Amino acid sequence: MKHFLQTLTILMFSLSTLVYASLASAAPTVSTKWLQTHLDNPGIVIIDMSDETQYQRFHLKNAIHLPYHVLNQRLKNGVSVSIGRNNIVKLLGLLGVTANSHIVIYDDMGGLHAGRLFWELERINHKRVSLLDGGLVKWILEGKPVTATPYQPGRKTNYPQPKLSQDIRLASIEEVLPATRAKDTLLIDVRSKEEYMGHVKQRRSGHIPGARLWSWNNAVDFENQFKFKPKSVLENELKEIGLTKKDQPVILYCRSAHRASQSYLTLRYLGFTNVKVFDGSMNQYAQTANAPLTKGLKP
Repeated sequence: MKHFLQTLTILMFSLSTLVYASLASAAPTVSTKWLQTHLDNPGIVIIDMSDETQYQRFHLKNAIHLPYHVLNQRLKNGVSVSIGRNNIVKLLGLLGVTANSHIVIYDDMGGLHAGRLFWELERINHKRVSLLDGGLVKWILEGKPVTATPYQPGRKTNYPQPKLSQDIRLASIEEVLPATRAKDTLLIDVRSKEEYMGHVKQRRSGHIPGARLWSWNNAVDFENQFKFKPKSVLENELKEIGLTKKDQPVILYCRSAHRASQSYLTLRYLGFTNVKVFDGSMNQYAQTANAPLTKGLKP
């Protein structure tokens, strides 16, 4: 009997160690196959960032609905920015998230909404966060089960305030202005080609001088279950605009930082380590006195 109990204890310890290890080494993306086998894992928190109508129609089992707008606030000048790290921490507590939770995020837009939460979680140094590659689209196309029953978060938690001296994932206006931008920093505009070029009749249009164009939707294979395109394809495209080293400083921007957050997720998925988002992006930049803009396709 004693030998049996010892063996059982060892097995239980080994199992818990394996579960913990799998959570501790969370990759930037997880597959639909992997998530289907972990839907009932209490250490995993699934967050659905599709719009409310879609969530009411159907969603993944145990998925908490989190609207994109909850993560943002509008300033007096009309610019939409993050609600801030302190409020993100409070929100996580309301959702029943702990510092050890493995958060899996998905949407039905190729990560366009989910990327924002991914960025916010990395800002507070949450270790275990992943995107469901292909999201709800791939899940449905594969015939995996869904539900229309809303899922209520578990009991509230006291998510710890991160001990961070600086926000290494957020770029300031000074970091993107040509006069003060570091020479080795690559500024990437992830808007459309038309937005990048600007409009002849709009004085404050165009792009930030020196910014390279790489639209956010280049990363997603919308014809193949909304999955990320192969890493080799994406890395080659980024090399063409000058992003070659994994530790190269990169700042991403769009109009409001919505699309830039998805591109942040893309670069982190590819293994780039020194990536920031210019929150407020062009909406903020265009209101900055004497901030220069360039029209056309040349950086």
